[in-house]
Amino acid sequence: MGGSGDRRRRKFRAMRVIAGKYRSRPLHSLRGMDVRPTSDRLRETLFNVLTAGKPTALEGSVWLDLFAGTGAVGIEALSRGAKEVHFVENSHAAAEAIRANLQSLGISNGFHISQDELPRAFWRMERQKVAADVVFLDPPYRMKEAYAKTLRALADSPLIWAMSIVIAEHEKKFDPGEEFGHLRRFRLLVQGDAALSFYRMGNSTELRV
Repeated sequence: MGGSGDRRRRKFRAMRVIAGKYRSRPLHSLRGMDVRPTSDRLRETLFNVLTAGKPTALEGSVWLDLFAGTGAVGIEALSRGAKEVHFVENSHAAAEAIRANLQSLGISNGFHISQDELPRAFWRMERQKVAADVVFLDPPYRMKEAYAKTLRALADSPLIWAMSIVIAEHEKKFDPGEEFGHLRRFRLLVQGDAALSFYRMGNSTELRV
């Protein structure tokens, strides 16, 4: 998600699934100011951190892919054995891109697409008693207020639990914050102009991924 005027005028490079069942399969993107897919390189780094050298580490996990864009992160999770991914994206065009990518890979189950704003999407998932192991959020970079708002909502939500990991992708020069209630950052990873902030509930400064 996110972007800038110059990105708006350029075509994105082709994306692909990094590893797992759908390894090297292409993913379709969208052009536009508010669609900035997580790059293959950053996505690979993210999953290297989460798997820590164990290819089966994510098998059976439940994911929330918030501000999902084209769904590249959630689809990567499915490729690596995630049991269920909830894609949340309020843009109709982006939600259709997620559906097209899933269809092109032959993925017909293990996912839910919510084309809705986050407060309502959270409410629906809470009613369904969803408990996420991993939450990834990547708002458009211009929507800086969305980071704190979303992280605070997650900290107060039953959607995450003690061992859940919440990851926010953001610009290197922007800090989304260290602490939101009991949700605390325990790792900051910078790559190029982008960064990933990792959060967990409780005294997460002593925890490692």
